[in-house]
Amino acid sequence: MSSPSALVSPFGEPPPGARQLARGVTATWWYTLSAIVFLEVFLVLVWALQALAEPGDSAAPLVIAAGGVVWLASTTVLLSVYRRRAHAEPGIGGARVVVPLLIAVAYGVVSGALIDSWQLALMPVAQSLVLVHWPKGIRIRVVLLTTLVLLCVAFVDGARGAMPGGVPEWLPLLYTISLPAMSVSSLWWWDVLMTLDRARLSEARLAATQERLRVATDVHDLQGHHLQVIALQLELAERLIDRDPAAALEQLRLARASVDDARQGTRDLATRFRSVPLGDEVANARDLLSAAGLSVEAEIASDSDEAPAAALGPVIRETTTNVLRHGGGTHARLQLARTAAGWRYEIANDLGSGSSDESIGSGLDGVRRRIAEAGGTLEVGESDGEFVVAVTVPFGALATADPRTTVVPPTADPRTTAVPPTAEEER
Repeated sequence: MSSPSALVSPFGEPPPGARQLARGVTATWWYTLSAIVFLEVFLVLVWALQALAEPGDSAAPLVIAAGGVVWLASTTVLLSVYRRRAHAEPGIGGARVVVPLLIAVAYGVVSGALIDSWQLALMPVAQSLVLVHWPKGIRIRVVLLTTLVLLCVAFVDGARGAMPGGVPEWLPLLYTISLPAMSVSSLWWWDVLMTLDRARLSEARLAATQERLRVATDVHDLQGHHLQVIALQLELAERLIDRDPAAALEQLRLARASVDDARQGTRDLATRFRSVPLGDEVANARDLLSAAGLSVEAEIASDSDEAPAAALGPVIRETTTNVLRHGGGTHARLQLARTAAGWRYEIANDLGSGSSDESIGSGLDGVRRRIAEAGGTLEVGESDGEFVVAVTVPFGALATADPRTTVVPPTADPRTTAVPPTAEEER
């Protein structure tokens, strides 16, 4: 199960779980990079062995191998530019790709001349061109064109006797022909991952925007109603101040009561948005841990919404954050259940190499104080290679208002809301 989570917070500190998500994206990139580099290393080694097997210049294998190392370094530069442009518009990348392309040309000309192979001369250039971050629709054409050229050059080398006719001697040619397609397939998986990552970020921004719009609508409806009533009451008081001071004073009292109603309605609205049922709190914690890459087991009581959210809600959020920031493990376990002594919440995670007892303990100081105020107990310890935090609160602990209750702006009482008199009535 997953949940959207922004990789970078606009207020500086990344949200819990963002580092784990970033590490997952980085790991995928290193898999992609290593796959492409492995193909290139294999081909350089094969061509060097091919040069070693042929009679002639004994320095040719060494030049091909040493030059291949330099060319491999230049392709990593191209891949680095490709990664940095992952969230940018597709493009070649400017002057940063010029030097790697020149190195590919130089290596191809020198190594191809040493063993009299046109395919080896074109292979570094073709591979480097494929690794450029081309605009949409152009890269596939580059791959097809380079593959076709390498295929034609392989037949030319074979026709003029540059390569022997045996099957082993043709293996370097076949691998060289397939190199552009294999490299692009690896980059395609990386592009799919980045597309999914951008979609996840867009989903998170859209959810935040929709929530802000909903809050703004509710505030507008609530405050707009009360302000309109208060404006009518004050306008009527202004008209009656000279003719009937007592009636004007009554309208002022009603206006003040409307202000109190508006203030209370705003508090109720804020409470509704702050309050979350305990079952949803645990489910959110499970989703957040899952999105961070942990394997999560969750057991939530069917009547968990009856648990004291005021006491346990902050505890669930704090302990979940501690697991993300200090746990360093791979799996977690959550449980919220009703017991004979009250409501029991338990969270456990395996201890990773980066866990810190000091940082974890300091993070639980606030939990300990909150549970003590609610008359509950806190248990912290290690069991079977897991760090376990268990909290029990009595049934009588203070619970927040039911978040499912919808705050409806009060309707003005027609018996107390006066309507300004018309001109005919004043006369």
